[in-house]
Amino acid sequence: MANDGLDSHWHPLRAFTKALLDDLEALQILLRSGRFEHGRCRIGAEQELFLVDRRMQPAMASLQVLEKLDSEQVVTELGLFNLEINLSPLDFDGDCLSRMEREAEDLLAEVSRAARTLGIRVLLTGILPTLRKRDLTLDAMTPNPRYRELNRATVEARGGSFRMNIKGLDDLSVTHDNVMFEACNTSFQIHLQVDADQFAPLYNMAQAITAPCIAAATNSPVFLQHRLWHETRLALFQQSVDSRSDFHQARQTPPRVVFGDRWIRESVHEIFRDDIARFRVFIARDTGPSSLELMREGQVPPLKALCAHNGTVYRWNRPCYGLKDGVPHLRIEHRALPAGPTVLDQVANAAFFYGLMMALPKEYGNIADNLAFDDAKMNVTAAARYGLEAQLRWADGRKHTASELVLNHLLPLAREGLQAKELRNSDIDRYLGTIEERVRSGRTGSQWLLDSLGHMGDRGRPEERYRTVTSAMYERFLEGAPVHRWPLAELEDDWDWLDGYKTVDQMMVTDMFTVRQGDLVDLAANLMDWERIRHVPVEDRDGKLVGLVTNRQLLRLVSRPRSEGPAAVEEIMVRNPITILPDTTTVEAIQSMRRNKVSCLPVVDSDGKLMGMVSERDFVHLTAKLLDQMLKHAEQT
Repeated sequence: MANDGLDSHWHPLRAFTKALLDDLEALQILLRSGRFEHGRCRIGAEQELFLVDRRMQPAMASLQVLEKLDSEQVVTELGLFNLEINLSPLDFDGDCLSRMEREAEDLLAEVSRAARTLGIRVLLTGILPTLRKRDLTLDAMTPNPRYRELNRATVEARGGSFRMNIKGLDDLSVTHDNVMFEACNTSFQIHLQVDADQFAPLYNMAQAITAPCIAAATNSPVFLQHRLWHETRLALFQQSVDSRSDFHQARQTPPRVVFGDRWIRESVHEIFRDDIARFRVFIARDTGPSSLELMREGQVPPLKALCAHNGTVYRWNRPCYGLKDGVPHLRIEHRALPAGPTVLDQVANAAFFYGLMMALPKEYGNIADNLAFDDAKMNVTAAARYGLEAQLRWADGRKHTASELVLNHLLPLAREGLQAKELRNSDIDRYLGTIEERVRSGRTGSQWLLDSLGHMGDRGRPEERYRTVTSAMYERFLEGAPVHRWPLAELEDDWDWLDGYKTVDQMMVTDMFTVRQGDLVDLAANLMDWERIRHVPVEDRDGKLVGLVTNRQLLRLVSRPRSEGPAAVEEIMVRNPITILPDTTTVEAIQSMRRNKVSCLPVVDSDGKLMGMVSERDFVHLTAKLLDQMLKHAEQT
């Protein structure tokens, strides 16, 4: 190997890699010597959440909220509009599930009280429906050197922008220049402590049950106002931190967000070893004394380098190493479950997972002997895409719909598993009963949101509809009833129009009909006639605005002699039209129209790419709504 002249002591990445390899060796020694805690089962959870303002838009206020809190259990996340609550570990017995629910409720109430002093609200959802791409700049990233370094390293390894392609009811194709898409995902991550000698079969079981657990819990069907998968988080997360260059993708190098590619046969060491082999070190940290040196001194090492590297590999079931009172233990962190819609829904999802983890080893033995890994992996994708309607191939060799598999087979087993751990019967009934009612009704969080949007149809603008469902989600979260009992969101007549349309991106039309410079003018004329519009934007092949065809230009063309032949759009279009940015206020947009004597304004991004249009008609509509709202308010008062 070539020597670059840098001693490993002075080269951060090299020193960290050496510490990482030492940690891996120390882990193997701990496993072989039986040093891990045995016979103790604990559970725990991490609650991620969104902060939103009164318009249900993301609120960049996590640091201000933390300043008002006195709790070490609440910490920052990647986005300034996110926070994470770390719940206390609990022995898995008795009333542990209801204790988990109470602690989550209490801590969320504490965060909510602090947030309300700032005019901010707390919301539990897998992906915030009102998110916009302009909310996801580096200004929205928590100013932590670790996050900045993660972004730098990921973008550098990627070699360019991130491409997001997700096909669902709508198709989303978008590029971004940073990792902030990752911050759009919030989850309820649950932990289960397991014995080291049983880690492999139990980890495999967690992999196998991920699909039915996701199908019963979906709560993120929308991203950037596109209806995508029932659990879009899985596709979004995988692509948002995909550090692979085009070359490495062509070589089928796995992404850092990974389900896995085979069953585990030996121990947790196998997973950590594979992750070190496949995924390069991104971030070097000071890890303190060598873990091997600590072991020679009779101490149990914290394996800081191993844990740090593990934090940059995003397995849906992540192995975790920990120390409690100087005794090492192993946990399986199940990361596939979304946040929300209520705390009750979340704890019910956790109860289903825990019950299956307790019961299925007795039912199936080693799941790897009964279910092909490829089937388990395909099941996860199907569950994320289609929710309860997904077709899942199970250990009996047959395909089942997710709802049939859960109701007819897995729920009874989950009950047996919780009973075997002597959990309180009333808790078992409460949480598994919630899962049963939800699956029988077919109303997961995702289905409620999609049904609500469908119920609204084309009434109102997209901004209104997505804000309405988000507002309804917040109100029902406060009420606490599980999602399958929620009425659909209704588009109310008392919409706060003044607050709802402060900026252009909240009212612009994005479903546009456009032409290219070389197109026939006749095409533009027909578009205007068919769609009853007065302006047609002209864009190039990259989506950049290059001109505008108006009905005034078409009228001038009428006097053109027929002998000159058919005209091209570029011959009559207005070049360099007046444009605005999406965060332009509506007042500024109106002033620009009056000042420049134009009846429409194309909305472009910082690169000049066409994003939408606003016209006089839109502002007349807005004014009428505002007057109507003012009259209703006057009548009431």
